[in-house]
Parts: sequence; C-alpha cells; structure tokens
Amino acid sequence: MSTTSVTWWGHSTVWLADSGVRLLTDPVLTDRLAHLRRMAGPAPVLPGAPDAVLLSHLHADHFHAASLKAVPGSPPLIVPRGAGAFAARALGREAAGRVVELAPGEETTISGVRVRAVPARHDGGRGPWSRERAVAMGFVVEGATRTWYAGDTGLFDGMGELGPLDLALIPVGGWGPTLGAHGHLDPVDAAEALRRVKASWAVPVHYGTLWPIGMGRVRRHMFDGPGARFAEEAVRTSPQTRVRVLTHGETLALEPAP
Repeated sequence: MSTTSVTWWGHSTVWLADSGVRLLTDPVLTDRLAHLRRMAGPAPVLPGAPDAVLLSHLHADHFHAASLKAVPGSPPLIVPRGAGAFAARALGREAAGRVVELAPGEETTISGVRVRAVPARHDGGRGPWSRERAVAMGFVVEGATRTWYAGDTGLFDGMGELGPLDLALIPVGGWGPTLGAHGHLDPVDAAEALRRVKASWAVPVHYGTLWPIGMGRVRRHMFDGPGARFAEEAVRTSPQTRVRVLTHGETLALEPAP
C-alpha cells in the first residue's frame, strides 16, 4: 500500500508524493520576491525533478517565473486556462511546450495519478498593473489518497462538493499585515473550509514565510501565528480533522485508508 507524503517548503510551495508521482505546487525557490523577503525557513531544496508542477493562479507569489526556470527537469506545467500565453512569454518557448491548461472541472493524468482542477474564490489577474488574466483555481489530486491543494481562495458555495478528502493543503494567512480578507482564508474561515470538505488530515500553508522588506517587526502575530491558530480553530469547527502544523522543510507521511 503506497504512502502519500507532503513536504512544506514555505508559503504555498509543497512537494506532494503519491503513488510514486511527485508534484510541486506554486514554487517559490528564492529568498526574495519583489518587495517580499523570506523571513523563516531555508530556501527549498528539491529532492529531484518533479513529475509535474501545479500552478494555481498568476499572482507572482504563486506563479514565480524565476523559480519555475530553476525547477529541475522538464516537467509539465499545469496552469489555469488562459495562462498559457503568459507562461510562454515569461518562461520561453521550451517551457511553453510543456504547458497543460485546465479550467475548473477539467483534469489530466500524471503517471496514473489524476489531477483535477477545482474552483477557487480569488482574483486571477497577474496584478493591478497587468492585463494578464486567467481563472484562479485549486487542485484535487487522486492517487492512493485524495488531496486538495486550495491555492488561494476564500469560502465559496459548493466547496463541500470537493470532499470527502484524505488531506487538505489549505491557506491560512498571507504575506503582509495589510493583505485583505477578500479571496483569502484566515484561520477561522480555513477551519470552516475543513468542516465543509470533510478532510481527515490538514496542513496549513500560505503563511509564515514571506514578509515585506522593512516590516519584520510589524504585526508579527499575523506572520507567526496563523498555523497554530488554525489548528486551535479546527478542534472546535472540524473535530474529525487531524491538523499537522509543519515547520519549513518538514514532511508528513500518510498511510492511505483501507
């Protein structure tokens, strides 16, 4: 019986191994991203080339061109429908040939593991200065276990249809003290999301890694605290879920249910 493992490398960068297939989510492999600096944990050390990279939306802290160019090998890049042209411009012709565009409800298969695009409630544009747009989405990965990588999202109608799940990789914070709640889950809403999707296990992501340069001491509770607060909220809101708060580079291994 195959073991599923998940290693959190900070922010939304996760190495997910299921049934021998290795997937990498929204990689940020550098110590600096525009006005943001890595404030906790080492830069990711990937164990090799992934079998595919899952990209949830175009925001630079999820679709980071320099990091994608540094990913070893030539894995397929699974991106939101409409993001292919931007990927070609940002990454070059070789990478463009590896792009697989999906819309929510569509799926692809990586060596027998099904990767299905699912909805997310989040702005899909590259940023306020850019005309680049594509739908924001998450992914449900189905191999030995059913894993939901949420990308960036707020609560949305129909979220419960994603479950039941073995594992939820769920955003619980952000990268700055002024980041608004619209289109994001805070620890309380993330716990409610767990209740809706009926996840057996959960790992909080999208917090405690990147922070604006020069603001290291500003509202540090919003940087350090979301993971632990999410675990506390989940005890009340989704008591059937076991939450594991990982440190940067730490791995959780799950044996699939019979």
